[in-house]
Amino acid sequence: MNNKILLFAILSMTLGSGFCYSQQKKVTYDINQLLKENKLVKAYSRQTVKELTDGNKQGLTLDGILWLKDVDFKTGTIDIDLRGRDVFQESFLGIAFHGVDTTTNDVIYFRPFNFQTSDTLRRKHTVQYISEPDFPWDKLRKEHPLVYENAVNPFPLAEAWFHARIVVNADNIAVYVDHSHQPSLTVKKLNNRQSGLVGLWSSGLPGDFANLVITQ
Repeated sequence: MNNKILLFAILSMTLGSGFCYSQQKKVTYDINQLLKENKLVKAYSRQTVKELTDGNKQGLTLDGILWLKDVDFKTGTIDIDLRGRDVFQESFLGIAFHGVDTTTNDVIYFRPFNFQTSDTLRRKHTVQYISEPDFPWDKLRKEHPLVYENAVNPFPLAEAWFHARIVVNADNIAVYVDHSHQPSLTVKKLNNRQSGLVGLWSSGLPGDFANLVITQ
C-alpha cells in the first residue's frame, strides 16, 4: 500500500468515526420548565403532577404517564434519577418509550419496595420490562419467569434517589442502575416498533423524577 492510499484510508476512518459521533443527539430536559411551558402531556385527565425540589434534585412528583410533547424517541439512552416509596405493592416507577398511546407502549420500571427485602425471590422482582398491551407483567412472569425482570445491582435504599440508564437498541434493551458497568437487566424487545412517544411513568403511589437526559 503506497502512502497516498494509506493516508486516504486513515482519513476515511477518521471522518467515518466523526460522522457517526455527530449523529448522536444528547438533550438535557428541565422537566420543571417543560411543565410550565405546557410541553408535557398527561395520559390521564385525573393525574397529579407537582414540582419537586430536594437538594440538587429539581424535578416532578407524579402518577400515571407524562409524555414529552413533540419528542420522537427511536434508539439511544435515557438517563433519569428516580425515587419511589417503601410501601409494599404500591410504588412502581420508570420510563415509558416507543409509545403509541396510553395503552400501547414499552416500559422499564422499578419496584422500590423490593430493594431492601430479605426475600430472595422478591429481590429478583425489582426491575421489569413490559410491552403493553400484549405483554403485561403478569403474563411475562407466568410464561417467562425471571426473563423480563431481575434484581438490581447495586441495590439502592428503598426510599433513596437512584439513577437509571436505559439503553434501547433496535432489538434489545439494557438497564443500568447507579452507574454500574454491569446491566441489571438485559432483554429482547417484544414488538417491532422502532420509535414513538417517551415519558415518565408511575403507577400506584406518585413517584419522583429528576435530571432527564435523552441521547438518540
